[in-house]
Amino acid sequence: MPNMSAGQAVVEILRAEGVAYIFGVVGSAFLEIMDPMYGLEDIKYVGTRHEQGAGFMALGYALASGRPGVCMVTNGPGATNMVTSIAGGYVTHAPMVTIIGGNSQEHIGRDSFQEIDHVGVFRSVTKESVLVPYASRIPDLLRQAFRTATAGKMGPVVVDIPRDIQNETNLNVDIPTPAKYRPPQLIPGDPTLIQRAANIIKKSIRPVIIAGGGVKWSSGNEEVCKLAELISAPIVTSYAQCDAVPNDHQLYVGSLGRAGAPEAAEVVQNSDVILAIGTRLSHFTTFYDNRYIPSNAKIIQIEIDQKELGRNFPVEVGILGDARIVTMSLTEAISRTGKPEGPEQRLNFAARLRETRRQRLDKEAPQAGTLLKPQHVYHELRKIYPADALTTLDAGAVSGIGYDRLNYSMNSLFSPLDLGCIGMSFPMALGVKMARPNRPVISINGDGGFLYNVQEIETAVRWKIPVVSIVMNNNSWASEKAYQKFFYGERYVEADITNPRLDKLMELFGGKGYFIDRIEDLGDALTDAIQSNTPSVIEIPVDPAELPFPARAMDVLKDKTPTFSE
Repeated sequence: MPNMSAGQAVVEILRAEGVAYIFGVVGSAFLEIMDPMYGLEDIKYVGTRHEQGAGFMALGYALASGRPGVCMVTNGPGATNMVTSIAGGYVTHAPMVTIIGGNSQEHIGRDSFQEIDHVGVFRSVTKESVLVPYASRIPDLLRQAFRTATAGKMGPVVVDIPRDIQNETNLNVDIPTPAKYRPPQLIPGDPTLIQRAANIIKKSIRPVIIAGGGVKWSSGNEEVCKLAELISAPIVTSYAQCDAVPNDHQLYVGSLGRAGAPEAAEVVQNSDVILAIGTRLSHFTTFYDNRYIPSNAKIIQIEIDQKELGRNFPVEVGILGDARIVTMSLTEAISRTGKPEGPEQRLNFAARLRETRRQRLDKEAPQAGTLLKPQHVYHELRKIYPADALTTLDAGAVSGIGYDRLNYSMNSLFSPLDLGCIGMSFPMALGVKMARPNRPVISINGDGGFLYNVQEIETAVRWKIPVVSIVMNNNSWASEKAYQKFFYGERYVEADITNPRLDKLMELFGGKGYFIDRIEDLGDALTDAIQSNTPSVIEIPVDPAELPFPARAMDVLKDKTPTFSE
């Protein structure tokens, strides 16, 4: 390409990567990159009201599209405001690239205005964090950032570009297509290990599949279902990955672990072979002990990250590879080797547990004359929820129980996972909607979490992003209040809060607001909100006394199953 400025080179590399949106808050430290975007239609800077909101929008975009979510922010406080968002990408293994307009090189190390060691700050929550030393290195270090973010187990990368080198001109920059410098690589798995796994499965009596996030990232949902059908194995999903398989599949039993289905726990506890596909068998899936994972069960683990194989539980066979490709090969090997005997028993077991789960959730119907509770809201949502909806669940008490209480289609759920960060759901939903605009997107929140990034209502209205936010308002930090209830004699310290009318707040920004205190009105409100094609809030006051048993207490109380106080 002809000579160009360093700032223009950044823009052209992003365009070559197919980046449609860059999220952030405009700052003076990267205006040399912003200016070349003026008037371009194929790449837009989405200005938010806080860098954390920008990061969560990029995270939602990455999770929903499978493509890197890109941010660009200014140095110092603009960058530090991104730490939690980038940590969210690190925990959810989402490809993200964040460009920081950094201090001029001649000022680095002199405690200059807004000087922060960005590389050091982000090192622990990124796959890589780099400082660009010269303008001539911008092209290859940006390409390296995208290569690193999308390789293997994906994750965020931070690139600090000092503002003085952004001004350099007459760079001779080649702009190759991404396939030239990050060709796709799918790890097929060791055939010998795959055959060994097939032999173990053939001899099994009660095999079960735990499907994790790797199934989603590899688009291996259908292959997992085909394998389950071949061996008549019940399927459960790892924590917060409930959409790894369609929930209406006859072999799906529920989500395992914290806030999961007790029926899922039962089927895993009774297994003799566990096929863990695309899951590291993490903290909130297993609690790192044998309450769910039987000590005598043989574990076959398929993982894209070598360090996760056998990390939390000893494995009989550990296969390094892409979840979809390895599952396909395993299905073929089992077809040659032979299926385990007794399929009727396993099919009947799965059917019984599915029916038990249905009956358990049906008992949560609201009773006339009582205060609405979060489980009552989910009971109604199951009846009225659009089949094609994409859902973002926040952390916290009222949203956290949504894993077990909604029915998800494939690749339709987005959550904080093990970061457990409240305030993610709403801005993340905005990014999800921008990535998949033809699907309804519903964000489920508590009142405390929603107000963390409520300023992004203005972003949603300005950019016309029609996300529907359901806010269950109990005027408290309910997760922490639950600890004070169950373990500190109901001595509540700063557990209760007050809020404005959130439906009215949305209306003040130009969106639509609904206040629902009768459960029978929820269906009409949700339908109207979706059809309005306008950013909307549905506020639902719920019983502040309804508190879940604390999730982290499960680390020490191994005989407990998290339930609500009733």
